[in-house]
Amino acid sequence: MSNSDRNGPVLIDLDGDDTPVQGPGDVPPVPEPDMPAPTGAAMTTVAALASRRSSRLARWFWALLGSIVSALVSIAAWRFVTDLVASVPLLGYAVTALLVAFALVVVAIVVKELSALSRLSRVDALHRAADAALAGEDLKAARAVTDRLTALYAGRDDTRWGRDRLKARQDEIFDASGLIGMAEQELLAPLDAAARREVEAAARQVATVTALVPLALADVAAALSSNIRMIRRIAEIYGGRSGTLGSWRLTRAVMSHLVATGAVAVGDDMLEPILGGGLLGKLSRRFGEGLVNGALTARVGVAAMEVCRPLPFRQKARPSVREIIRTSLTGLVRSSDKG
Repeated sequence: MSNSDRNGPVLIDLDGDDTPVQGPGDVPPVPEPDMPAPTGAAMTTVAALASRRSSRLARWFWALLGSIVSALVSIAAWRFVTDLVASVPLLGYAVTALLVAFALVVVAIVVKELSALSRLSRVDALHRAADAALAGEDLKAARAVTDRLTALYAGRDDTRWGRDRLKARQDEIFDASGLIGMAEQELLAPLDAAARREVEAAARQVATVTALVPLALADVAAALSSNIRMIRRIAEIYGGRSGTLGSWRLTRAVMSHLVATGAVAVGDDMLEPILGGGLLGKLSRRFGEGLVNGALTARVGVAAMEVCRPLPFRQKARPSVREIIRTSLTGLVRSSDKG
């Protein structure tokens, strides 16, 4: 009697199959075709909103509407005060004093915003002057740049040591690139470290909020507010001291640069330093979105450092986005894996 007669029909012939038996841990994950890959929708929306330029017609519309509303409010307030003074003089004078105080506060806010915009323009002009001095290897122009940079940070204790070292050694340098490189190393190194910490904190915050808050548009609002706050803090670190209008102007400049260069794009290589190849698709939808949004925030932060920095990155290398992602987001991945 043959083996098939003794043991019944053979369904799968395993003779000659040397494939080792695999355990449950070796089985590849079941594909989830209905689960879209994380795209960083929150940061993509933020970049689109911040970089979008309104048309000339729309700007005229809002400017005229604001003027009309301001005129109507002013006329109504004036009539209200004059009528109140005529009927109840004491109360009318009290309301007049409140309106005058409010007007003074508005004027102070306008002056502060103009001062902030002027300081941002000063930093931008210094950056362009440094580029020109380096391009032409102009030692005289480089000395003027270092003098302006020292004056910019004259009242800051965190740059006192660097200013003293630069003052003691700058006469020993006789080429433009060496002088500006020394200024970059002595004055901007601690500021670069502080700006990088702000970028890491913002990336971590955006990733956490996106992963943990499932509300619609909440991740967009959190990403927008975190990125504006991060850009404002970076500007303050480098001496910009941007106000409300200045912060929005910087945000638009940074986002427009990223959109123009195609840097606001999602790829597995962005998270490879902390996840490894192909792991992004195995994460949950919300957690994957959080990591991608955090990584895109790191890209925005590095671009903001380049825009707000009074000197270009020459002597020091530009901060690595991959390294910032590794530092800021690795803890989130580990804590998730432990859970």
